[in-house]
Amino acid sequence: MLTQPFADAIAHAERVVAEAPHIRGEQDLIEGYDYLAGGIRASIQMAWAYDRDFPYFVRSTGPYTKMGLDNPDTLYFHAWLRDDAEYVVTGRRGSTTDLSFQILDGSYSPVNVPGSLAAFDDREIDIAADGSFELRFGPGLTGRNAFPLGPGSAMLVVREVFSDWASEEPGTLRIHRADRLGAAPAPLTTEILTRRYAVAGKMLVGRIRTFLAFAERFYLKLPVNTLTPPRLTPGGLATQYSSVGHYELADDQAMVVTVPVAGVPYQGLQLGTMWYVSLDYSNHQTSLTVPQAKIDPDGMIRYVISERDPGVANWIERTGHDRGYVQLRWQRLSRALTEADGPRADVVAVDDLPKQLPYHEPIDQATWRERIAARQTATAARMLG
Repeated sequence: MLTQPFADAIAHAERVVAEAPHIRGEQDLIEGYDYLAGGIRASIQMAWAYDRDFPYFVRSTGPYTKMGLDNPDTLYFHAWLRDDAEYVVTGRRGSTTDLSFQILDGSYSPVNVPGSLAAFDDREIDIAADGSFELRFGPGLTGRNAFPLGPGSAMLVVREVFSDWASEEPGTLRIHRADRLGAAPAPLTTEILTRRYAVAGKMLVGRIRTFLAFAERFYLKLPVNTLTPPRLTPGGLATQYSSVGHYELADDQAMVVTVPVAGVPYQGLQLGTMWYVSLDYSNHQTSLTVPQAKIDPDGMIRYVISERDPGVANWIERTGHDRGYVQLRWQRLSRALTEADGPRADVVAVDDLPKQLPYHEPIDQATWRERIAARQTATAARMLG
């Protein structure tokens, strides 16, 4: 059967999910099978987009194809490349807080972070008054809006980051190989389809194994209910810092994460499941950027991570997950962050929160529902963008 390699890979991936070391009960397994479904969708999409002569941008991850503790505030795109060809990227800059580009060598594995061969944001390119731009990528290219492709270049990743979901608008992107414009790809053959199903299977199993190992390596060896000082995010993103940790809380406990507003273009906090993907950020407040959060008079944001509703604006819902990951990100930086910019984490009783929060202000249910409705509307709009 043409699809047999992919069917075998699905069965293999299901065993990897079922044997994941963090599983403690049925709910963990159910979420794992849902994660598997997202991986199946994404692997098919990525394999069919694997065309380095006629590339196009695809969504690397989204609400239904999550991976790698995806940032709820980011639209992720990627296109495949050859390191010996020239490519042209055209687009229009939207009003989002950040737009960045990165060339990877495609070496993601359970033991490796992919090599970053180049990384920059739109501050390093010329953009016309109407927001349009054109970039060229290829071997030996130099000059403004021209970037060399080093040996091993395999993928162009683009990230578009929202800070204010309600007001910011995404831009547009297009890519083509310079010497293929006006030509057409070869017709499909059985051989091509056979290869694509096989590639999709390898991607699926590799994707699940890789990110389970990644979380073990970078998060679970840290003391529980703590957060690291800000540090450069692994993977070569030179203008992004992060603080990471993992939590384990009883239903009557809350983690209060206190962090100063750093005055940088993007700053946000999110939760992730033990499958190393974001929680439901469309229908629940499982993440907050600075514009979305309540800032206290002392310049601090105090996030409250808990299962029980504490009745505050900065409640981060853990949606039934007594364990999970916490990540803070600062992006589009022009300065190095220090420990003073980082978070403090305190575990307290939910009932004691009014005494623990120096500027405690209750929020009513009607206002809370308005906040969730705004998230649902904004997420739907971004999916159409």
